[in-house]
This record gives sequence, C-alpha cells and structure tokens, in this order.
Amino acid sequence: MRISVSEARVRLAELVRRAEEGDEVVLTRHGKATVQLVPVRPKPDAETRRAVIAAVQAAAAHKLIPGPSAARSQDLLYDDDGLPG
Repeated sequence: MRISVSEARVRLAELVRRAEEGDEVVLTRHGKATVQLVPVRPKPDAETRRAVIAAVQAAAAHKLIPGPSAARSQDLLYDDDGLPG
C-alpha cells in the first residue's frame, strides 16, 4: 500500500496495524516513496542464539567428508624442487 505522508497522519493507527499484520506500507512525498513502515522484530536473546549456533554446528558435523589434508592439497602444483609444475 502506498499512501501520502499527509494522508498517513490521519490514518496512522490503521497503517501501523496493517504493517504489524505484514502488509507493505510505504509513505510517499510528492509521489515518491520516502518511508516504509515495518514491524519491529524482537532480537533473540543470548541463550537462543547459542542454541541456533549449536544446532548449525551439529548439522554441519554430520556433513563432514573425510579426505586428504588441506596442507597436502597444493602438492600437485609444484615439482620436487618446489617450483611450479
């Protein structure tokens, strides 16, 4: 929904409610978009963030594929004298 700033003054409560419900509310000035009303999302607390990080780490641990050491991955690029091959 696009609405002029002057009209938004009269309908502010309605516009806030619509933004809270997920509607896109854009205020315009002279026909150009200037402000968008969006609901405030609460930031997760430290405990919630730790739980998310632990879950991601656990999921990633199951995807590890054993393979050669990364330290040896460049050996094919060089000859026995250490020069590019």
